[in-house]
Amino acid sequence: MTATAQTLATPPEEPGEARAPLPAAKGSLVIIGGGLRADNADVWQKIVSLAGGKGARIAVFPSASGTPERAAATSIAYLKKYGAEPFAVPVAQRLANSDYRKAADDAALAEKIRKADGVYFAGGDQARITQALIRENGTRTRALEAIWDLYRRGGVVAGTSAGAAIMSSTMFYRPDAILAMLRGGVRDGQEIAPGLGFIGDDVFVDQHLLVRGRFARMIPVMLAKNYKLGLGVDEDSAMVINAQREVEVIGYTGALLMDLSLAVTDTSKPDFNVSNVRISYLDRGDKFNIITQSYTPSPDKAGGRIDPARTALRGPVFSNDILGNNAVVNIMERLIDSDQNEAIGIASGNPRSTAPEVGFEFRFTKTPETVGYISSTVEAYSVLNVRLDIRPIDIPRPLYKYR
Repeated sequence: MTATAQTLATPPEEPGEARAPLPAAKGSLVIIGGGLRADNADVWQKIVSLAGGKGARIAVFPSASGTPERAAATSIAYLKKYGAEPFAVPVAQRLANSDYRKAADDAALAEKIRKADGVYFAGGDQARITQALIRENGTRTRALEAIWDLYRRGGVVAGTSAGAAIMSSTMFYRPDAILAMLRGGVRDGQEIAPGLGFIGDDVFVDQHLLVRGRFARMIPVMLAKNYKLGLGVDEDSAMVINAQREVEVIGYTGALLMDLSLAVTDTSKPDFNVSNVRISYLDRGDKFNIITQSYTPSPDKAGGRIDPARTALRGPVFSNDILGNNAVVNIMERLIDSDQNEAIGIASGNPRSTAPEVGFEFRFTKTPETVGYISSTVEAYSVLNVRLDIRPIDIPRPLYKYR
């Protein structure tokens, strides 16, 4: 195995378990984790480049926004800055003086979308996107069919935040807080609902991932809907996925890969639990092939595979708030360059509550398949195949008393 092609540890599916991908499309996806800044040239230029470069026609959907006029104007200004010729698509529930259902089935508008080179979904509430583009009887509107036609022939479909959530066939709909979902589970039509499925039926997608600790909420959804693979991307960052289903991470930070192929739960226990999840952190510049399950580090990490016998850190690795901002990546990075074999993260609620509560222990363990890479230019890591076990724990309350 060379340093530039690491196969992640994923065994073949049992017959009947695999989720079949949708028919192949020739286009590309740019799935952005939200918070995309105007000066993030890597992401904006990638969208324009995949749409054909300077002069590319990009249909901007502000459907998710509570202020669609403003969202469309802002997105159009950014895309123009990077050379595109974008236009607004007036299909949005909150758009003044407009019937979004009628607009979504307007034949002339659908043809204009179909002839574009790309589509861009602005952020907001993903439920507004699906409600605008899917008829009440569950069929696709003309506008949505036009997007699919564009994508199949080779166009780019990009989306940020809510525009990322719709990329998988299941999306978060009205989600509770993360701890509440771990304690109470997920329900169709409540916490989750159908997305638009551009990435295929076999991969689950989430966004705002590291900043908001959302990796933990991906797992119960994936278990409930039988996803074996999940991709979650952080803010101001993007996953670019081509027709060969090769994923490249670009932008500010990175993405998490969740592999539940070997995961098991103990159904005899009343509270949420899972063992043997495989979690990987893909930093910007890294690549991952969904079909072959192979990983290629960014050029600055190509010769930087970490030697487990020559780690830099010593002592226990622990986080008392694993759902905090970037906590999961921090603990994985510290573990991969540590003399320790495992790390513990805790998730709990209000420390001043008076009643005991159920919290969760997140145990990260190195296995023979665990691999880490470090950049030759900056202190940046990529971490592959860490085992993650989650189990419920009793949290006494109050957690502390003043002396």
